[in-house]
Amino acid sequence: MTDRIDTIDRTEQFRALFDPRGVVVAGASSHPGKFGFVALHNILASGYEGQVFATNRDRVEVLGVQTLADIDEVPDGAADLVFVCTPASSNPDLLRKAAAKGIRAAFLASAGYGEAGDDGKRAQDDLVALANELGVLIVGPNGQGLISTPANLCAQIVAPYPPAGRIGIASQSGNFVSSFMNYAHAAGVGVSRAVSAGNAAQVGVVDFLEFFADDPETDVALAYVEGVVDGRRFYERLREVCRKIPVVLVKGGATAGGSRAAASHTGSLATDDAVFDGMCRQAGAVRATSIEQAYEVAATFATQPLPTGPDVIVVTTAGGWGVVTADAISASDLELATLDDALLADLDALLPPRWSRNNPVDLAGGETKDTVPAVLAAAARSESVNAVIFLGMGIQGNTARMEREGPFYPDHGLERIVAYHERQEQRYAVTASELIDELDKPILMATELAVAMPDNASVVAVREAGRYCYPSSNRAVDALAHTWRYSRWRQRRA
Repeated sequence: MTDRIDTIDRTEQFRALFDPRGVVVAGASSHPGKFGFVALHNILASGYEGQVFATNRDRVEVLGVQTLADIDEVPDGAADLVFVCTPASSNPDLLRKAAAKGIRAAFLASAGYGEAGDDGKRAQDDLVALANELGVLIVGPNGQGLISTPANLCAQIVAPYPPAGRIGIASQSGNFVSSFMNYAHAAGVGVSRAVSAGNAAQVGVVDFLEFFADDPETDVALAYVEGVVDGRRFYERLREVCRKIPVVLVKGGATAGGSRAAASHTGSLATDDAVFDGMCRQAGAVRATSIEQAYEVAATFATQPLPTGPDVIVVTTAGGWGVVTADAISASDLELATLDDALLADLDALLPPRWSRNNPVDLAGGETKDTVPAVLAAAARSESVNAVIFLGMGIQGNTARMEREGPFYPDHGLERIVAYHERQEQRYAVTASELIDELDKPILMATELAVAMPDNASVVAVREAGRYCYPSSNRAVDALAHTWRYSRWRQRRA
């Protein structure tokens, strides 16, 4: 991977990549199983509003698009991006013609380059040299594609196309781009840009992180890497990105077996894992241990403000969950907040005498219509509290489900009580979300129903409020702890 040629030129090239005025699919096919068909289909199906061109030597019509025999038939200046599905041997000539038409960015799905031995590496180096000479950004080769939800662009050879959001994704593995976007579909916390760097011949993951850091559509970067060519340079650039936005990283090749797999996958040489781990800590990046955790932490950064301190209060309608959550907090960098006198007095006025009078705040079954919203507000507004974890959502929604689906609904007063339970679940999520905005303080909501019954009224309400619903309190604690470490890193460098 080469260093950036020029900051202004590279930024303009990335804009051509993610916000193109027109796209050309080179090597379009009428066969639904071919990359050239799928790429064209996905661009058209995602609602992209720019001009779409396609090339095919036989000039066949594909998906209603009349293809051109060669890219030199594309009108001058009509397209900024070419999505390349042609064989490696034809790509140098294609790149020259694309540059002559004013195209400034090319995504190469083509294989047969750095991952394919010495000959492939030479072809890849030659292609990079040509692209630099022409002033064209090339992404890949051996890549899966890119998406840009602000542009309604899905230029990739696989599904899915995620909901719009604030997470920017860059990965050396195309499959993990898909995995992150699948999680976005399930959780409703969406994506701004996503790109598979493939072999990262000209630009790699850190180049995209730098773009995300200055992208007004992106609040957090999420990345998968397998190897780093210049460790010192990577660290310096990553640190500068982390000064602007949070970065969540997953690294493959942490073991000897993983390193061998990385070399055959993208031609990457994996770095020493302990060194990489220390580099992430010093640079301010969050290193996740799994793809699932990485998305969850990124979703937290995208939907919650940063905590200003470690003190957490747990509000729960289920006592057992409060106990295990206290354990998780005690084992992390977070701390169980001490309830000050003012907060104790507020809670005493809201709860029956049997309530826990401690943190976690166990409501002890003393809820009335307004108890949960009032307790959440009191806890969140306390000056001794930096974050709230709210547990026990979904219980009323589950009751409503069973009554709605049972043989007695809607008689016996069930229609009214079912509607009440579901309204309450929605009210809890809305109250929490409004408090987050009002106080700029994180409030994380967790229930196993996020995966067990994702259509539960509470889960739906959290999603509709634009927040992430955690499948367990332990995972909420883990995500919050990561955001606190990053917040503390920034505070120390302010």
